[in-house]
Amino acid sequence: MTTQSDTQSFDQLTRYIRVRSEPSDRFVEFDFAIGHPELFVELVLPRDAFELFCKHNNVVHMDSEMIRQIDEDMVKWRFGEKGQRY
Repeated sequence: MTTQSDTQSFDQLTRYIRVRSEPSDRFVEFDFAIGHPELFVELVLPRDAFELFCKHNNVVHMDSEMIRQIDEDMVKWRFGEKGQRY
């Protein structure tokens, strides 16, 4: 799943996040991707630092369709084409 043109400069690429922690948690666990939502790193920050990080990077929250596609792709790579566990 590629969402942006290869002709954009690095600074123009969209930054995506997917929050994985609960709203009441002290630390925010999240996935962060630049340009391609399926290529992400997992990060953890204190809530105040997370909010500053999001503002500085002008992030876009992954929508439910992006999340679904990424999760399906992860299952395919982990367990095979049909999600069968060995």
